[in-house]
Amino acid sequence: MRKFDKISIQEMSKEDMLMIIKALEYTGANTNIQAFLTLRDNILKELASLAESSENEFLAYLNDSY
Repeated sequence: MRKFDKISIQEMSKEDMLMIIKALEYTGANTNIQAFLTLRDNILKELASLAESSENEFLAYLNDSY
């Protein structure tokens, strides 16, 4: 098996990415495990940076799928 330091998400759909972000937020809020919220924030921050937008703008973009 090949080992990876990083995984690309370039082929992931907007809907799947939004579901991951919402799942991390829901889990963090309902379990009080800060690591889930931190991971959500880090993913969102990185994706917003790549899209050259704010985190709120990027979330709005993902939510436009629905």
